[in-house]
Amino acid sequence: MEHPTPAPLLTDEPDELSKHARRFGLPIATCLVMGNIVGGGIFLLPSSVAPYGTIALVAFAVLTVGALALALVFGRLAQRDPRTGGPYVYAREAFGDFAGFLAAWSYWITAWVSNAALAVIAVGYLGVLFPGIVEHKWSMCLAALVVQWLPGFANFAGTRYVGAVQLVATVLKFVPLLLVAIGGLFFFDSGNLGPFLADGESPLGAISAAAAILLFSYLGVESAAMSAGEVNNPRRNVGRATILGVLCAAVVYLLGTLAVFGMLPHEQVVGSTAPFSDAVDVMFGGTWGGTLVAWAAVISILGALNGWTLLSAQAPYAAAKDGLFPQIFTHKERGVPTVGVGITVVLASLLTIYQYAAGSEGVFTLLVTVTTFMATVPYLLAAAAQIFHLLCGRGDLVNRGRLVTDSVVAVAAFAFAMWLVAGAGYQPVYQGVLFLFAGVLVYAWMSARKVRGATGTAPAPARAPAP
Repeated sequence: MEHPTPAPLLTDEPDELSKHARRFGLPIATCLVMGNIVGGGIFLLPSSVAPYGTIALVAFAVLTVGALALALVFGRLAQRDPRTGGPYVYAREAFGDFAGFLAAWSYWITAWVSNAALAVIAVGYLGVLFPGIVEHKWSMCLAALVVQWLPGFANFAGTRYVGAVQLVATVLKFVPLLLVAIGGLFFFDSGNLGPFLADGESPLGAISAAAAILLFSYLGVESAAMSAGEVNNPRRNVGRATILGVLCAAVVYLLGTLAVFGMLPHEQVVGSTAPFSDAVDVMFGGTWGGTLVAWAAVISILGALNGWTLLSAQAPYAAAKDGLFPQIFTHKERGVPTVGVGITVVLASLLTIYQYAAGSEGVFTLLVTVTTFMATVPYLLAAAAQIFHLLCGRGDLVNRGRLVTDSVVAVAAFAFAMWLVAGAGYQPVYQGVLFLFAGVLVYAWMSARKVRGATGTAPAPARAPAP
């Protein structure tokens, strides 16, 4: 396979040095990672894993190690090539245009379908705060569209406002989570803990079953790498932000779940639809915990949508600069690929309208699980790219002093990504491969345009005169 000549290892130049465009410093880049990892699902997580026993905490720890391995891989790759696009850039540099296109294609589809799903989940929490919203499907649809477009407008305003919204949303949503995660330990009662191992389960079986639910809790680890071109000193800060973001998310996940396990009787946790709300009620009495957690969940989802909306435009932006996506995706204003953001929000909105018009949970759930599987494709390609560079042994690409450590980490990251694929289940993987291969037709079209553009002005070869 012919590999493209690596581009100069420079970050993207700012397209507009205005008061609306700002580079992300380490704190904002870390918030981007944290905010995208921790969405709305955390508020049901303790109930989801409680049936497997407290061994679910072991599954959390194992997954955290895998996520950190992936974070270290992204940090190493960003040191080598700190351009916007993350996994797309790494896959294309190592394996050529086709691998890069698959990374960008799968990531883009995952982002806008997931945005639609997050908006629908947010409506459920809004229904707790404003019951009138859920009285009719079209009022719910309107609320979901508003939830999608508010972060979209923040992105249109520029990276300065994306960063500000991400910082505020991350702080506001982590306050109640940390309240339970840390404050709840003072109300901890070991007598509330359920069995370490659920009846009839082997330890390995219980860890695997719990992990299947928890596996996607760390999606978003690539957030800083995907926006490396907008990060100050990306060679240094992308890796740090990724590791800090994963560690902070892991602390909230682990301590929050442990605190809920210790504050509520095991049977109540298993049957609860709002375990964090029940935990707050135990800490302070009354029934206002549900309202507090509902607000935290809405803010959490808005923060996640703010970050994912930006990331959804970064992969096609990077691919379009190389001629692998339509050139319209390269349009950038105030540090943001605004056309990509607009197309992403429109597609997510159309999917949301279809969901409420059809009223079919099955179709929407299948789309979400399929595209969640597709999110693992860029992870696998990025980890494979790091392994490729290590095996090549090129001194300009590999730090020989860290060769053994980097090799172990890269293999662990690849194994973690494979575990994500296995945890998705047969049906989502089967359907996801069809979605992935549908992109082959788009790649053929864009590749043909690229070749035609390169040769379109060349003169036709002269025909030899007839004898």
